[in-house]
Amino acid sequence: MTALTLSTAGAATLRADAIVVGVAKGAKGPAVAPGAEAVDKAYDGKLASVLESLGATGAEGEATKLPAPSGLKVPIVIAVGLGTAPEKDEAYGAETLRRAAGVAARTLSGAKKAAFALPVEAAEDLAAVAEGALLGAYAFTAYRGTEKTAKSGDDKGDSGVKQPLGEITLLGAKPRDKAHKAAVERAISLTEEINRARDLINTPPNDLYPETFAAIAAAAGKEHGVKVQITDEKALVKGGYGGLLGVGQGSEHGPRLVRLEYTHAKAKKTIALIGKGITYDSGGISLKPPGHNETMKCDMSGAAAVFAAVISAARLGLHVNVTGWLALAENMPSGTATRPGDVLRMYSGKTVEVLNTDAEGRLVLADAITRASEEKPDAIVDVATLTGAMVVALGSRTFGIMSNDEAFRTSVHEIAEEVGEASWPMPLPTELRKGMDSPTADIANMGERMGGGLVAGLFLKEFVGEGITWAHLDIAGPAFHEGAPYGYTPKGGTGSSIRTLVRLAERTAAGDLG
Repeated sequence: MTALTLSTAGAATLRADAIVVGVAKGAKGPAVAPGAEAVDKAYDGKLASVLESLGATGAEGEATKLPAPSGLKVPIVIAVGLGTAPEKDEAYGAETLRRAAGVAARTLSGAKKAAFALPVEAAEDLAAVAEGALLGAYAFTAYRGTEKTAKSGDDKGDSGVKQPLGEITLLGAKPRDKAHKAAVERAISLTEEINRARDLINTPPNDLYPETFAAIAAAAGKEHGVKVQITDEKALVKGGYGGLLGVGQGSEHGPRLVRLEYTHAKAKKTIALIGKGITYDSGGISLKPPGHNETMKCDMSGAAAVFAAVISAARLGLHVNVTGWLALAENMPSGTATRPGDVLRMYSGKTVEVLNTDAEGRLVLADAITRASEEKPDAIVDVATLTGAMVVALGSRTFGIMSNDEAFRTSVHEIAEEVGEASWPMPLPTELRKGMDSPTADIANMGERMGGGLVAGLFLKEFVGEGITWAHLDIAGPAFHEGAPYGYTPKGGTGSSIRTLVRLAERTAAGDLG
C-alpha cells in the first residue's frame, strides 16, 4: 500500500521525485489552481503560459509533465486538469479533486515519492485528495514477475509493469488539526479496504474460490475484531440452503455462507449487508457464450464490497452494528450441476424452478437475505453483479438501486452521489412479477426478458423478511472495468459501492437515516 503523510513544508523546499499541481480551464486558457502558488512563482508566474504552450487546457483527466525550474527541489512538475474553474468564493468539488489526484498517482507509477499541492481548504477536500491518490496508486501485481525479482525490490520486475507510487505527501494540510488528521486516517483505512477488495476481484478463480475467500475473511476478522462464522457445505445441507447448494453443486469447490459481525457498545441500529459471491460464473449448464467467460472471476464483487465495508466499519469504530453476509459459490457445468427445469427448495421454504442456471446470483442471495432477515436488522442492503440488463440500462459506470421503501432508495442514491459513486434509482414494477409464475414451483428464477434487471430485483424482494427495509444495488456495470484506466479507477476490479456502504453505515451511526 502506498504510504501517505501530511506536511507543512513549502512546495519550493520539499524534496521528492515530483510535485503535483492543479490547473483549471479558465476563461482565457489554463489557470493555475490554488495550492500551486510557490510552484508558479518558481516559473516567474508563467506556469499557465508554459502549460498552454504544451497544449494543456485544464480539462479533467489531463496530465501534463514538465521539467521543474531551478527554484524547486523536485525534477518534475505534474499539472493535472480540474475542469472548469469554479466561480469566485466556490471550492472545487470533492469528486473533481478525487479524480485529479487519481490521475496524478497513476501518472507517477514507478516513482518513489511525490508531493501533492492541489487545492485543499476544508478537511473534506483533504479527504478527497487522499482517497483519489491512494486509489489511483493501486496496481495488481501479485502475479507479475518472478519471486526473485519481487524480493529484490525491482521497480518493474520481469514483466516490465511499474510498481505503484511509493509515498504521497499532501501539502496545504494541517497535521495537528484534528479534523484534517481524522479525514486522512479515514481515507487511509477506507482505501486500504477498497484496494483489498480490488485484489480479491482480480485474483484468478483457480486461487480464489469459496473456501479460500472464507479463509481470507476469517483472517481479516481476527485482525480487526470482527466475528466470523463460516457455514460449510455440510452445514448448508443440514440447514436447507437450497439456493447456495443448487448453484454450487456442479463445482468441486463447495459453497460457503460467511457471516461477519461488527458490533459497538453504543450502537442503536443494525444494518445487514449481503454480497453475491460467485467466485467464478461459467453460467452452469446454461453456459455463457464465447467472449463472456473471461472476466467472470469478478462475479464475487458484491461479496468483496460487503467484506470491505464491514472491515472498514470496524476499523473506523462506527457506532452501529453491521452484519455482513457473503454468499459464496462457484457456478460450473458438470454431471452434478443443477439443470434448467430443476426445482430447488430455498432456505425460506419456497420452491424455485430454475429456468436458466446463469441466473444464479439471485438464488444464493435469496438464501442469504432470508437468513439475515431472521435477525431482524433495521435495514438490509444487498450488492451484486446481478444482471447484464442493468448494464444495458445504465451503462458501465452506474449502478442501479431498487428498494421496497422509496425514502430509503432515495437516501442510498444521495449517499452514493455524495461519495462520488454514480448510481440511479430504479423501480420495481409489480406487473413484472407475473412473468416469474411457475406451473411447477412457487416462483421461477426468470421472468420477462425486457426489464430483466428489475425482474431480478422483484425476485429478491420475495425473500426479504416482513417489515424490513431493503435495498438492492446491481453493480454489474461499474464493478469491473475493462477499458483504459481513468481518474482513480483502474483496469479490472474497481471496488464499486464500498464507499456508499461505508457512508451508509456512518449515516446510520449518526442517526441521520431515521
